[in-house]
Amino acid sequence: MLKLENISFSVDVDGQGLGIIDNISLEIPDGAFTVITGPNGGGKSTLARLIMGIEKPTSGKIIYNGTDITDLSVTERAKLGIGFAFQHPPRFKGLTVRRLLSLAAGYELPEDECCSYLTSVGLCSKDYLNREMDNSLSGGEAKRIEIATLMARKLGIAIFDEPEAGIDLWSFSMLVESFKAMSSGNHNSVIVISHQERIMQLADTMIVIADGKVRTIGPKEEVFPALMGEFSENCGFRGKEAGANE
Repeated sequence: MLKLENISFSVDVDGQGLGIIDNISLEIPDGAFTVITGPNGGGKSTLARLIMGIEKPTSGKIIYNGTDITDLSVTERAKLGIGFAFQHPPRFKGLTVRRLLSLAAGYELPEDECCSYLTSVGLCSKDYLNREMDNSLSGGEAKRIEIATLMARKLGIAIFDEPEAGIDLWSFSMLVESFKAMSSGNHNSVIVISHQERIMQLADTMIVIADGKVRTIGPKEEVFPALMGEFSENCGFRGKEAGANE
């Protein structure tokens, strides 16, 4: 289980603290598919980075399976089984896609398994297995390959930051099916930052983050209908401002 206890995060702007996450406490149980959504600038992506250890909270604790991981590095959290897919994946010149998938899995993956992971994110495996993870790949291609690497790992928590960005509709449909399989397969818990209705519909739990706080949390059956009603009334989420809190 992942627990956030009174987590706050602020950054220094011109000598003053700018609050981005404000005293958030929540629990994500084992085996849950959790979707975090809310207005742009509300703090969703920042919260995901705090869980992964990319950012360190100003105050509060992060507990994973009974262990305080607040001060652990990204590498230490990865060793505990927490994985993260960025909005803008890093590039690795000289590293082939097949080798990257094998590194993620922790052993030399057979070709058919590599192909399966690539197919699940809408890529033709024959065109990509031996390509390098360099700047020759488009942003959407790199994003899909990174998602495939998380699928290849045996994770306790897999975190996806807006995985639909840069993905065409056909590939997005395949991605949705992959998330369905992940939530009932190797990954104990899946956390997705998303505004996409089809991804929200997969959720066990939905968390709405606005202005750095948890505005709503609960089962999809309760949160999703109210959220869709708000969309229809306001053509978007309510929020004080769409700042740079992402």
